[in-house]
Amino acid sequence: MRKTDLESFDLPVSEIIPEVKNHLSKANSLIIQAPPGAGKSTLLPLALLEEEWLKGKKILMLEPRRLATKSIATRMADMIGEKVGETVGYRIRFESAISEKTRLEVITEGILTRMMHQDNALEEIGLLIFDEFHERNLFSEVGLAIAREIQEILRPDLRILLMSATIDTMELSSLLHANVLESKGRQFPVEVNYLNPIDEYAIGEDTARQIIPLTEKHEGDFLVFLPGQGEIRKAQTILRQALPNDLILPLYGQLPPSDQQRAILPNPQGKRKIVLSTDIAETSLTIEGIQVVVDSGFAKSNKFDPRSGLSRLVLHRISKDSADQRSGRAGRLSSGHSYRLWNKGIQSQLADFRTPELLEADLTGMVLDMIAWGKDNIQEMAWLTPPPKASIAQSEKVLEAIEAIENGQITVHGKAIQTLPLQPRIGHMLLYAKENGQLELATDVAAILEERDPLGADAGVDINLRVEALRRYRDRGVSISRIKKIEKVAAQYRKIFQVTPENSPVDPWATGLLLAYAYPERIAAARPGNNAQFQLANGKIAQIGHRDDLAHESWLAVAQVDAREGMGKIWLAAPLNPKDLAPMLKTREVLEWDRKKGGLIAETEVRIGAIILGKRPLKSFNPELAKEAIVRAIQEDGQYLLDWNEETLQLIYRVQSIRNWNNDPSWPDWSVQNLCKNAPDWLSPYLIDISKNDDLKKLNLKDILLHSLSFEQQQLLGQLAPEKIEVPSGSKIKIEYQEEGMQPRLSVRLQELFGLIDTPRINQGKNALLLEMLSPGFKPVQLTQDLKSFWSNGYFEVRKEMKRRYPKHEWPENPLEAEAVRGVKKKRD
Repeated sequence: MRKTDLESFDLPVSEIIPEVKNHLSKANSLIIQAPPGAGKSTLLPLALLEEEWLKGKKILMLEPRRLATKSIATRMADMIGEKVGETVGYRIRFESAISEKTRLEVITEGILTRMMHQDNALEEIGLLIFDEFHERNLFSEVGLAIAREIQEILRPDLRILLMSATIDTMELSSLLHANVLESKGRQFPVEVNYLNPIDEYAIGEDTARQIIPLTEKHEGDFLVFLPGQGEIRKAQTILRQALPNDLILPLYGQLPPSDQQRAILPNPQGKRKIVLSTDIAETSLTIEGIQVVVDSGFAKSNKFDPRSGLSRLVLHRISKDSADQRSGRAGRLSSGHSYRLWNKGIQSQLADFRTPELLEADLTGMVLDMIAWGKDNIQEMAWLTPPPKASIAQSEKVLEAIEAIENGQITVHGKAIQTLPLQPRIGHMLLYAKENGQLELATDVAAILEERDPLGADAGVDINLRVEALRRYRDRGVSISRIKKIEKVAAQYRKIFQVTPENSPVDPWATGLLLAYAYPERIAAARPGNNAQFQLANGKIAQIGHRDDLAHESWLAVAQVDAREGMGKIWLAAPLNPKDLAPMLKTREVLEWDRKKGGLIAETEVRIGAIILGKRPLKSFNPELAKEAIVRAIQEDGQYLLDWNEETLQLIYRVQSIRNWNNDPSWPDWSVQNLCKNAPDWLSPYLIDISKNDDLKKLNLKDILLHSLSFEQQQLLGQLAPEKIEVPSGSKIKIEYQEEGMQPRLSVRLQELFGLIDTPRINQGKNALLLEMLSPGFKPVQLTQDLKSFWSNGYFEVRKEMKRRYPKHEWPENPLEAEAVRGVKKKRD
């Protein structure tokens, strides 16, 4: 490749190539922001191939999508007059075009983590390019986090180049300690128009109807963004009838390559194209001839629910940066028009940037990769957005269930799973099948699980119907939509495990057992008396249609179930022979406190997850385990189980007050909630011979808590926050302490305060009491925190009332000189 070969390409990114080379010769990280069409994904990587710091090493460029990966590699090879697989090659899952001559590899993001595990220093790589990083895909974020560690610890000479159209470059710059270069590109003006919002329940139909009048207004090709294949098919049906002279072409990742090329390339006969695309066309792909963009404003993405352990496809509004990306496709080659099917009010409410996939995806594969990488604390890595703790915890539970990790460490079985280019559950299932002579069936099941359902929901939920369809295709060439792609994946799995295809009739129970190993928490037992409802091992309840062939099965292995609140819906499953589950049965001793039943329950249970198959009383058990069960119950329901009487609460409030008044953290942070939570620290020694709710109620919490304080604190407690205080009458009156150190109250009869000038104070005189003065009949008559002022002002009004109501008692004119009385001191005759 000669230098002049690249100079002939007049692309906007050419203007910053000298700066890029200069930066990378001095620093190991750089961020480039450039709009689509600037040439950052094609011309720029080629321009860096001859740099001095790259000698003897390769460039790896990561792309978020398979179609873009092949398209970009092909385009770069064309630019230097070669075939793909020579200087420029690509690698995607189960497909590659590389050779010994390849120096620039375009790869999908998941390939990178596997390369890193094979060579944790990436010795052959000189530059990592993360293209279209604004898409915030899971594998790109994982790859960047690991690449940063490699760069910091093993390879300071490894260059990292992040390229994006729209992203928060300041945040990225801070993370990578890298400069930002911007290429303005040569975007032609795009007129953005807002139309009436469409109905989210009829996106395909409404979008199609709004396109029809626009085709009379504009010439040139149309690019229409829709959230998914279902909406594309509905729009396609309407537009083909309304616009018979135009080519209505779908574009999405599951299409055969030939159909994808029809959508991307100009029509040879010059017909106008109306391309109906998912968000696959937002960035990397260049669709020639587009002058009008119509944007539904919606997208679909998988969102993982760590509470249920399930993912679901969710329809959602796009972000502002996605909307701008989509509009920009109309201005790549000339001025264009963009029509947004929402109003400006909705536009103002859109999020600025799209949500990182890391926050919404199933992280099981990522967590296994990180554990294999040797990371004990995944969240400590240099993430742009740290993964959620709940998702990591859920992934660890799954990995433990499939025996990939144990006590946080990867097992031998886990290492075997991690080497496979598969999701961990599927890898576990295939390795089990290898040991049990079921690989031929397992490779078919794995391919069906990974691809779209070839039959659809109307065929019923039994996955065996899909396996049979796949085998008919292989055996007799009986093909239906999407079977060919499933067979291509199945063939790759057979190649990995070196097995031949099997086309004999399927044993449905064998399929069920395979699914049970892939999804052990989704083994499901029929609920008694609830036709077509099933209890899953993870505690959830789900159902299938009453007319489905599997509705009356006693046991199912569930592959796909949605994460609805309450009753879930099963989409794909197989019947299961409970006898096959013997190796999965767990017998455990259960010691639990059942508040409703009134005490400690000790049983032996036989179960699969949350499905209890049998139980019997446990005659003898370890007292320490019983104590742990009681403590757990107190942590959850201690506010009801224990006797938090007024004396105990007053002790708690006294300690709270001292801690808050003096800002002294050496005093414990007591509250009913905290004490329940920390029950192991103070209550465990007293939980002996406890078996009933009444036993817990008999515990003297006040004494137990008092003795949990140090001797010095017990002494200070009486000095700083005494239980009682002596008043002039000689009575010792209880102080009523309040939560959170609020002002304590002293309720005392007015006559017992005669002669007292100032308000009583505690906490070494720092805190005044709130005085609630009572009548001889112990009825409140006055509330004050300034006793001196009361004697001077309020007392005389109170005296009048007291003389009227209690005429036999003495009410002196000068209370400061009068004798305080404890009982009734009658007037002198």
